[in-house]
Amino acid sequence: MPALAVYHNVFMGRLPEHSALAALWNLVRPLARPWREVGELCALLGLAGLERRAVGQLSGGQRQRVAIARALYQGRDLFLGDEPVASVDPHQALRLLALIDARHTTSVVALHQRELALTHFDRVWGLRQGRLVIDAPAAGLTLADLDALYPDAGAPADSPRAPAAPEMPNPEALPCARGRP
Repeated sequence: MPALAVYHNVFMGRLPEHSALAALWNLVRPLARPWREVGELCALLGLAGLERRAVGQLSGGQRQRVAIARALYQGRDLFLGDEPVASVDPHQALRLLALIDARHTTSVVALHQRELALTHFDRVWGLRQGRLVIDAPAAGLTLADLDALYPDAGAPADSPRAPAAPEMPNPEALPCARGRP
């Protein structure tokens, strides 16, 4: 919510745990314990001192970290993320993924950073045109395997001179193919 402060955006991660009255009161006068907890998360994510700033005034990377803070504040075992580190530099991305990993039993993350997919996660699912075409341990895959997921960006798909799409690996030939032990 761009108009709301960082604190309120992170607090919304646990909004269902509070009564409507407490949530409304919190908009005017932040509750002590959540303020402290959110402040600790903000410090951990490099957002210290920004708790009162409107999210709309933050950079893209800072906004990304606010969204991660909200997910971390929920305290769940499962983290679901859609490009959670797309707007941060590579060093920050590694630090954030390590933090997510440390605080969650399981993480399901959509990424386009192939290197991160192979180096940070145990298993990779690759989708192409809405179909699962890779389901394998990351250790058994290469960047070339993942390159096959992306069409040639240099030419339009309907161009008569466009090179043929790379052949996708046969999921049955990959280690731990779907449906096999």
